[in-house]
Amino acid sequence: MFRTALRNVLAHKARLAMTVLAVCLGVAFVCGTLVFADSSAAAYRAAASKNFADIAVTVMPKDPPPGAVADQNTTVLDDALARKLADVPRVAAVRPSVDGSAVMNAADGAPLRADKAWTNLGAAYVPGKDGKDDRYPLVKGHAPLNGDELAVDSGTAAAGHFSIGDMITLATDGPVMTKRLVGIVTTGDTRVTAGGTLALFGKETAQRLFASPGHYTSIDLSAAPGTDQFELSRQVTDVLPADRAEAVTGTAQANQQAVYVDTLTRGYEKLPMVFAGVSLFIGSFLVVNTFTMLVTRRTREIALLRAIGAARRQVVRSVLLEALLIGLAASAAGFLVGLGIASVLPYVLSTAGDGLPTGPLVIGLRPVVAAFGVGVGVTVLAAWLPSRRAAKVAPIEAMRSVEQQPSATRSRWRGVAGLALLVLGAGLLVSLTGAKDASVENLQSAMLGCGVLVVAMIVLAPLLAAPVIRLTGRLTGRFGVIGHLARENALRDPRRTAATAATLMISTALVAGLAVIGNSTGQALDRQAAAGLGADYVISTRTPTTGIDAAAVQRVADIPGVRTAAAVTDSTLFVGGNVRQVSGVDPDAVDATMKLDFVSGSLRDLGPGRIAVSSTIAREHGASAGGRLNARMGRNQEFKQYTVVGVYKDNPTAHDALGARSEVQQNSFKPGSVQRILVRTEGGRTDGGATSQTTEEQLRNAVGNSPLLKVQDRKELVREAAGTVSDLLTLMYGLLAIGIVIASLGIVNTLAMSVSERTREIGVLRAIGMDSAAIRRMIRLESVTVAAFGTLLGLAGGLFGAWAVGALANGAVEQYSLALPWGTLLLVCLLSLAIGAVAAALPARRAAALSPLEAVAEA
Repeated sequence: MFRTALRNVLAHKARLAMTVLAVCLGVAFVCGTLVFADSSAAAYRAAASKNFADIAVTVMPKDPPPGAVADQNTTVLDDALARKLADVPRVAAVRPSVDGSAVMNAADGAPLRADKAWTNLGAAYVPGKDGKDDRYPLVKGHAPLNGDELAVDSGTAAAGHFSIGDMITLATDGPVMTKRLVGIVTTGDTRVTAGGTLALFGKETAQRLFASPGHYTSIDLSAAPGTDQFELSRQVTDVLPADRAEAVTGTAQANQQAVYVDTLTRGYEKLPMVFAGVSLFIGSFLVVNTFTMLVTRRTREIALLRAIGAARRQVVRSVLLEALLIGLAASAAGFLVGLGIASVLPYVLSTAGDGLPTGPLVIGLRPVVAAFGVGVGVTVLAAWLPSRRAAKVAPIEAMRSVEQQPSATRSRWRGVAGLALLVLGAGLLVSLTGAKDASVENLQSAMLGCGVLVVAMIVLAPLLAAPVIRLTGRLTGRFGVIGHLARENALRDPRRTAATAATLMISTALVAGLAVIGNSTGQALDRQAAAGLGADYVISTRTPTTGIDAAAVQRVADIPGVRTAAAVTDSTLFVGGNVRQVSGVDPDAVDATMKLDFVSGSLRDLGPGRIAVSSTIAREHGASAGGRLNARMGRNQEFKQYTVVGVYKDNPTAHDALGARSEVQQNSFKPGSVQRILVRTEGGRTDGGATSQTTEEQLRNAVGNSPLLKVQDRKELVREAAGTVSDLLTLMYGLLAIGIVIASLGIVNTLAMSVSERTREIGVLRAIGMDSAAIRRMIRLESVTVAAFGTLLGLAGGLFGAWAVGALANGAVEQYSLALPWGTLLLVCLLSLAIGAVAAALPARRAAALSPLEAVAEA
């Protein structure tokens, strides 16, 4: 039986290659994702370990004790403490540091990698006794010597197109500065190597920006050989002021960095794993279909084996062994392809503002086990049902007929099971139409309902094949006898047709559903921005920890054509264990810059201790106009009862709550600061139309073209809010590509085997006068008919699922309504039909090349 299975595998190499490729795709994504995640984590850890390789202990400042009066940038880490630490036994070297955040503009004036503030490092170049800072080796130029000079790392210089001598504009936390680039260095800091930037200042300049004159943000200590870090940390702690500084070992910092790395790299597995799951799920249908056709085609062979003494169990084992051999081949190929994917992914996922570390591939036991476990497991499981069907065929019946149609009883049971699953899945989805939010429970119900619906469509597909194909057959009938033959060939075995179309059906359902949800969400965000924003421009900080220069607000208001410049302070509001956003506004300026739709109350009585809340907050906490809400605002450490003066419909500009700006400023991250300026112009349009490019340039100049700030019009705000929708569309097109590849393989495989089965039939058609072109046309029409069947079922399922799940999106995005992307749906339909036509090219050529006499003479 082993030799029989091996012979069957090697007998049809082309079919073997297509089946292996289908499973190989899913295995490659699984293996590549795991290797990529492990390799990225290892690269991050290697960089982090290098950072802390020669650091035994780091002294860091503590916050001043409660009640102490001290500037937030003042620390006890100064030169006197550094000298004191140098006298601690076993301390080999002391290296003070001054670190903070600095964001630069590139040479073209655009902010450079400014979206992630924590990766924009500003630091001091602190030379040692040899005049060099070994943390930042110079590769060009010289170190910054005064307050007008700056050095950057080589990656930042390349990304910003900087050269020695260039004037660079940057900001740390306030007005824009301009400094001359005098040096380029290298660094192993993971924040920088992973796509950040590094700006190096002279020591005095950095102390003035990030600490205070004569003080540092940390002091690194190197230990003499053989020194225990923890013992040294204890000795250092003894000489520190206990309430103002603490000692942390290098090992503890490296471990903390490792936890951060694990958190950061864990997300790398999510999106590729989705592709892997879809690939394996769709590919399994190709495997089932292939083995089902193999079993049907080899019925006589199986019958002969049974007749000469092969038991049912041996037949099952033979088919499963064949699947095992194919699975092993697919796993090995997928593993190799996965290594290629893992090596390419860092470059694919890296952007100008967010690079990923590169390093050698880390191939552990997990990817190897996953590759072979998944590949072999999917293939063997997919072949199990066909193997059972093969074992149940009686030898005498198999010798009588090559092709056995399913019994009426089995069809009825299939119909009952399919309808039951359809009712269950549809019921779960319809029950969500009344949902008011996208809670975890509702999302789980939606996923379960969609899964059950897909299974129901797969079960019912063989029963739906005949009526749907007869309906579409009216179009193929226009091709005359050839079209009629193509339709009858597709109807010859509904189970085979359904299994072949299943790959297109699933991928079309996924793409159609995601496209509808993505398009509907994007339009809802557009309407929400238009309905909630009365301003033409929004000037905002990139993080809530920074603020806009107070003088900039007046400069913006003084620009010709600016009608209103409303300052807004953003902070946090802690309500019921959740962190929300509160906006501090001046009530007199709100009407001109925000479009608030109040459910109850108004902003007339807004003031200290009085807030307005969004509908979501009111619903979650039972708040209403005139009622009370227990909350804590920003830096305030105590909860208090706020009077709710009004409830407004959710508004992205107003955030979750509105408070008096004077009160919010007192409790913001930077007391007295402003995080947004809402600008209403005389000539700007508030209906989503174009705004003045000249006005936008004037606004940027008014805020000093600071890289810390964003100047956005309505369209840019909508585009930013739709970032998750863009990710959804990316996922959609990726799933579509996977579906196209596997569906093409399935159609090619099915048609190739169908042509082989119908060799004599094709020979007869040739003998009675049908030419080669007509044979090719018939095979193509059959393929297109099968593709159309899968596409129609997939569209129906995807549109129904999108309609039902839309209720959850409506709970998460105000003003959500179903909006069909007709262009995308039409493209999917045309692309699916094109897949059918292209996939039939090789089988059609093979059929047309058959010699009539040889075909008729063949068994």
